Amino acid sequence: MSNICVIGVGYVGLVTGACLADLGNQVFCLDIDREKCQNLKKGIIPIFEPGLEEMVNRNYRAGRLDFTSSYSQAMEAAEFIFIAVGTPSGMEGEANLSYVEAAAQGIAEHARGDIVVVNKSTVPIGSGDRVASIIKQCGANITKCSVVSNPEFLREGTAVSDFMRPDRVVLGATDREAAERLAELYAPLDAPVLITDLRTAEMIKYASNAFLATRISFINEIAAMCEALGADVKAVARGMGYDKRIGHHYLDAGIGWGGSCFPKDVSALIDMGSRYGCYPRLLRAVAEINKDQRRLAVQKMREALGGLDGKTVGVLGLSFKPGTDDMRDAPAREIIHFLQVEHARVKAYDPAAMRAAAQLLPDVELCENPYEVAKDSDALAVLTEWNEFKHLNMARIKSLLRSPVLFDGRNIYDPKELEKLGFMYRGIGR
Repeated sequence: MSNICVIGVGYVGLVTGACLADLGNQVFCLDIDREKCQNLKKGIIPIFEPGLEEMVNRNYRAGRLDFTSSYSQAMEAAEFIFIAVGTPSGMEGEANLSYVEAAAQGIAEHARGDIVVVNKSTVPIGSGDRVASIIKQCGANITKCSVVSNPEFLREGTAVSDFMRPDRVVLGATDREAAERLAELYAPLDAPVLITDLRTAEMIKYASNAFLATRISFINEIAAMCEALGADVKAVARGMGYDKRIGHHYLDAGIGWGGSCFPKDVSALIDMGSRYGCYPRLLRAVAEINKDQRRLAVQKMREALGGLDGKTVGVLGLSFKPGTDDMRDAPAREIIHFLQVEHARVKAYDPAAMRAAAQLLPDVELCENPYEVAKDSDALAVLTEWNEFKHLNMARIKSLLRSPVLFDGRNIYDPKELEKLGFMYRGIGR
C-alpha cells in the first residue's frame, strides 16, 4: 500500500484517485473547491461516468479514499503526488499551464521528504522540466523530488475500465528508479509498461490523440467523396477496417470529434509545432475538416427544408459522445448555434446531458424524451449516437414531425428502411 495525493478532482483526477484506492492504496483527492470535496464525501459525484459513483462511495466508506481542500492534510504522508488539473486552451490554441504551475507551487510549499510527482495532466512538451524547476526552487522541506510523466488515456464513458484494463502504461522520467517505483503501483493491472524520458512520454499523449482525430477527419473527407461519387462510406469504412494494418476503430463518419481532449490537444500540438518551425499542415487540415463537418450538417438541413428561418429543428443528442454528460466542445452545441443564427427554433433531448444543457443552452427548448422533440418539428437531427436513439419507433417519429426530414449526423440508421417509411433521409457520405 502507498500513500497517494491526487491534485484536481475533475474527470481524470477523480477516476485516477478512485481506481488507485480500489487497488488498495491510501488516497487523498485534493481540490480547491471545498463544496465539491464536501459533496464527494456525501456521495454526490459531479460527473456522469458508468461505475465511478459506486467505486468512489465504496472506497470512501472503506477509508481508503478521502477528499480535502487542504494541501497540508493531503500531502502530510504522501509518497506519490499526482497532478491532474486542467490545461485549457489559450487564445492561440496553446495549453494554459497556470493550474499545473499552481499545483507545483502547492507541492513545493506543503510536501516533505522523498516524493515522486506524477504529471497526469496533458501538458506541452517540456512541462515536466518546468514542474521540477518550480518544486526544486521552492521545496524547502523536500529531500528528494522526482517528476514522472504518466499521461492518461481515459475515454469518457469507459474511463473506469480504461484505467483498470489499460492498453499500456507510459512513464517518462529522468530518474528511472522513480519510474520503476511508480510502475509498481500499476503492477496489479498487468499491463505493458513503457519507460521513456519525460519529453517523449509527453509527446506520446499528444501524438496518440492527434492520430485518432486524424482518422476521424480522414473518414469524413472520404465521406464527402462518397456522396459526390455515389458510394456508401459505412461500407467503405467496414472494408478498410478488415485490413489488420488499419482496423475498425475511429472510422465512423459523422459530424466530427469534440469533447475535452481532441480539440485542445490537436490545437496545442499545432501551436507547439508552429512555435518551433515545424509547420504542421496535416494537423491544421485535420482541424479544418472537423470544423467543416459541423457546417455541413447545417447545410444539409437548410437544403432539405428550403431554408431555416422560422423552422423548428428537433435535436437528439447533446453530449459530445454517448456514455457521458460532457458537452465541452460538443458538435451539437456549435450546430445549434448555427441553426439559431439562421433563426431556427431548436428543441432537444439527451439521455444524460440535460442538466448541463440547461446551463449552456438557455434558448433551447429541452424535452423529456425523443418523441416530444419530434412533435411539431420540421426536421429531426441525430447528433449523438446514444443506443436509445437506435431503437426508437420511427413510424411514430414520422407521424409526429411536420415534415419527414431526418438528418442522421452519426449514420446510425439504415437509409433504405427510413426511406420506405417515407422519410427524407440525409446522412454523412451515404
